Amino acid sequence: MVLEKRVDSSKENQMQDGGMITKEPKMYSLEILNKCIVLKIIKEAQQQHGLRHGDYQRYRGYCSRRLRRLRKVLKVPQGDRRHFKRKDVTPIMVSEDKFLQVPLIMAERAWSYAMQLRQESNTEPRKKFHLVSRLKKAATYSIQLQELIENINCDARTKLEAQAYVAWMNGSLQFELQLWKQAMENLQKAQVVYGNLVSALPELEQIVYKARVEELAPSLRYCAYNIGDTTAMDDLIQMRAQLSGELMSNLDSLIAQTREKQANIEEVTWRGKSCGTVPPRAAGLIIADSRLNQALEKASTNQAKIDLLEAHLIDCKDALSVVRDHFKNELKNKENDKWSAPQHLINYLQYIRLSRTLERNLALVKAAEESEKAKPQDIVRLYEAALYNVVEISQLQDDAEFVEEQEAKTKGYRAFRCFYVAQSLTNQHRWREAMAMYQRSLQHVKDAFKYDNILPATLKEALRKLETSVEAAQYSAHAHSVLEDGQEEEGGISKLAKSKKPLYERLHEYREDPALLTKQPNVYKLPPPMRNIPCKPLFFDLAFFMVEFPELTHKMGDQAKKGQAGLTGFVKGLWGWGNK
Repeated sequence: MVLEKRVDSSKENQMQDGGMITKEPKMYSLEILNKCIVLKIIKEAQQQHGLRHGDYQRYRGYCSRRLRRLRKVLKVPQGDRRHFKRKDVTPIMVSEDKFLQVPLIMAERAWSYAMQLRQESNTEPRKKFHLVSRLKKAATYSIQLQELIENINCDARTKLEAQAYVAWMNGSLQFELQLWKQAMENLQKAQVVYGNLVSALPELEQIVYKARVEELAPSLRYCAYNIGDTTAMDDLIQMRAQLSGELMSNLDSLIAQTREKQANIEEVTWRGKSCGTVPPRAAGLIIADSRLNQALEKASTNQAKIDLLEAHLIDCKDALSVVRDHFKNELKNKENDKWSAPQHLINYLQYIRLSRTLERNLALVKAAEESEKAKPQDIVRLYEAALYNVVEISQLQDDAEFVEEQEAKTKGYRAFRCFYVAQSLTNQHRWREAMAMYQRSLQHVKDAFKYDNILPATLKEALRKLETSVEAAQYSAHAHSVLEDGQEEEGGISKLAKSKKPLYERLHEYREDPALLTKQPNVYKLPPPMRNIPCKPLFFDLAFFMVEFPELTHKMGDQAKKGQAGLTGFVKGLWGWGNK
């Protein structure tokens, strides 16, 4: 039987050959949230076990199985099958790195359960209380992990990561409890630690820490705004399109409440006419629309602008429904009054929605033009949607100036639509139709420039560029049509290519015939066709009628008569001739 005694490694000395040899203490390391190391604890486990698709229940099950395996391997069970007896990992028990993973996995299991409950609380509000209790458990286990790491010999990087992990977990709990100041302090602490680790690590290991710093930024802005930083409203609107479902619902409610608080609009006028009493939701939408242009200017990519516009369009739809419900009785009583104040307000909100929809469609056109996979047909459909939006906008007012402005935009967008229709026809080698559409596009450009004082500056500049592009494309289409010798192509195969003449009959013609490269080229017709030729003169046959033969019957005597009689008798007997 072998007896083992645990001794402090820093005081363990051994005497060898009369000298004193001191054993250096073992250094433990636990890289929390390090995605760069293969199969290492948190990030790799999250990516491989459900969090890539937001499946927190699957990740929670993995944490339970992982924890059971760790306790079994480390021989730290919590009771037997019948009885439970809690057994935490203590610094004295730590003999390898796996002991440090036990409190970490327990914290991750509680956190994943809380995130699962967050998803389910949308339909069951009572689960929010259970969510908070799970986050408290996760924060408790993270603190146990930090205390365990500080009481054993760990490297500086592990201690920093443990501190950042505890700060992030506590910040998440306080964020859920709406303790904005405490949450902001903890999240800032985690951000600072991860930022310092980025500067201290090599480039290959910096990716995960940079990602963590970026993930903390929206939560910090959210807390800053709740504390009282009113300048963070534009940042909240801009980051709305970049958030996942984890903060989206809370952020939407916060933005709606903030707009209602700021909606101190006494009177709203549009096109020189008052809109009457404005409900808080509509006033909040008008304020948001006035600030949207600043957020669009700050957007770094075209896709970010599209996301912002789509989120704003959802708000427009909700605000319109609220306003219609608010003025339901007044609209019924004033059905004949088309331009009443409530109706004028609804028209104004519809104008905001349609103008932003038009802007979104133009952004989609820009994205399609930059993409290599986009087809001209797709851009044509987008411009048709834009034209439909302009037509709807023109129906909102009877003002002549307003209608004329929309007519100018219609001419400009029609020019673009005709250009891309011509591009589509060019791809099909239908040169004549393409040239006709190019000419129509130029005509629409000239008609649009008649409204030079009304056209927006961006549309005017785009039309000038379009005019140059149309002229170049028109010359190219004309050159292709001349090269094909006036023969239109149908379905990509010309009429000459459809000719059934073999090659030997059209050697004087130069034409590219792809059929000659096939297995059955039309070179020569086999078998050759029959043709009429003059008959050969039969001289001997013609001379036969002119020749006089001598009489030789007197020399043959009775043999000639017998032969003649025998032959004629045989024929008569055969065919029945001569019978009486």
